[in-house]
Amino acid sequence: MRVLVTGGTGFTGSALVARLVEEGHSVIALDYKEGLDTARLRAAGAEVVIGSVTDRATVDRCMKGVEVVHHLAAAFRELNVPRSHYDAVNVQGTRNVFQSALEHGVAKVIYCSTCGVHGNVERPPANEDAPIAPADYYQRTKYEGELVAREYAAKGMQTVILRPAAIYGPGDPERFFMIFRRVARGSFPMFGSGKTFYHPLYIDNLVDAFMLSMEDGRGVGGTYLIADEEYYPIEEIVRQVGEALGVPVKIRRFPITPLVVTGHVMETVCRPFRITPPIFPRRVDWYRQNRAFDISRAKQELGYSPRVPLLEGLRRTGEWYREQGLLN
Repeated sequence: MRVLVTGGTGFTGSALVARLVEEGHSVIALDYKEGLDTARLRAAGAEVVIGSVTDRATVDRCMKGVEVVHHLAAAFRELNVPRSHYDAVNVQGTRNVFQSALEHGVAKVIYCSTCGVHGNVERPPANEDAPIAPADYYQRTKYEGELVAREYAAKGMQTVILRPAAIYGPGDPERFFMIFRRVARGSFPMFGSGKTFYHPLYIDNLVDAFMLSMEDGRGVGGTYLIADEEYYPIEEIVRQVGEALGVPVKIRRFPITPLVVTGHVMETVCRPFRITPPIFPRRVDWYRQNRAFDISRAKQELGYSPRVPLLEGLRRTGEWYREQGLLN
């Protein structure tokens, strides 16, 4: 098929594009900047377009002849931009993609949301019907993007909404990197109890879910949490990273309240200067907000089955960081 992947040069998008090309699809990847693997994607046969989903004309050009769209483009960890940027990309950009897809007769659109729309999971594990409680502007705008998807589903478009958990894997330059970097040094600062739940999602497992969602009729109109088989206390995640790296790790414990206050102050102070703060509230939330999910709906309705377990995924990721010289 002819497939469009927005956000196609990012960590998740490039992994999806590579799989699609490998399986024989004709792929166009739209993103606002070049990525680490862009040259490899082009060499494999993908068409890469540098542009933004906020530009309707660019979206229309990419949509010609497309049968399936994976909409992954999003403002994510961009802290040196006004909050209106998140609305422009995550809400209006999503509307541009869906409207263009409707006008071009696209058969199906898969929208990549986030498990973060549920906020802190008060009663773990949460399923898709758990309360919607976004804790920040990223999570809020991603949920508003879901509402756009549902609006077009009501118009008769085949849509699927995926809510991935904490994505990691080879090629990820930031999400799990801070954990690996600190563990590689043999010491990890743990703010709070370390008992907060975290639900990882290895990149290959997520790509499996995207591929399953492409199939005609599968998951249409549905919303699915996508994660690995199990969730863990964050202290266990740290210890598993140590095992994957072959490094004994000492966990040093600190109270969390000063870190929470510092995160808010740093973000407030840095924002007018468009400087990315070293500590900010969403980073602090890793220590204190539960992320634990029930993936049974995705298993039953999409046929999803996470193949790569945590320790193996961490081992592969650690090898990639070392190959890149990032843990030296």
